[in-house]
Amino acid sequence: MKTALITGASRGLGAALAEALAPTHHIIAVGRTTGALEDLDDRIKALGGEATLAPMDITVDAAMQQLCRSIFDRWGSLDLWVHAAIHAAPLTPASHVNPSDFSKSTDVNLTATSRLISYVAPLLGAVGKAVFLDDPRGGTAFFGSYGATKAAQIALARSWQAETVKTGPQVQILNPNPMSSATRARFFPGEDRSTLADPRDEATRLLPDILA
Repeated sequence: MKTALITGASRGLGAALAEALAPTHHIIAVGRTTGALEDLDDRIKALGGEATLAPMDITVDAAMQQLCRSIFDRWGSLDLWVHAAIHAAPLTPASHVNPSDFSKSTDVNLTATSRLISYVAPLLGAVGKAVFLDDPRGGTAFFGSYGATKAAQIALARSWQAETVKTGPQVQILNPNPMSSATRARFFPGEDRSTLADPRDEATRLLPDILA
């Protein structure tokens, strides 16, 4: 069976994509919340799939090195990486950005992504695929920490995409629709959530592109 590494698999779109991919891939689910990963494992098993749970913080470099080494030792390679991990800092004017929030946003959204690309690329080789999820809020009012670091993450992914056109792995950047996720609820607490997509429905919509 093919393998799929999902970083940010605890909840939201990451968890939904893990479930959607479970019929065709062994899921390696990375997230910080052990209970949420165990719940995901139960749902994957109910679908007849299998998962390996990795309750880890992607900002811990040694943990990510060990994770990728373990993937190599067990499977030798990786077919798919979906990077759904994100830090959503509180909304604030740019002139009032909290330094610790900005630092955490940079650590999770940019620095950890850069390190993971370097560690995961050899596992994907020439034929694997990496998937990133865009959220074009760079330059939007009050989204300074999140918008700037998410935009930088996608810029990094686009550079990797351009560099690997002829050599692989394939790098794909997808654009999810607004979803009724916990992250969005923190940004827009009073929003009418009935107008938003369910993460599972969005995973179903994106799945054909991921598997193409």
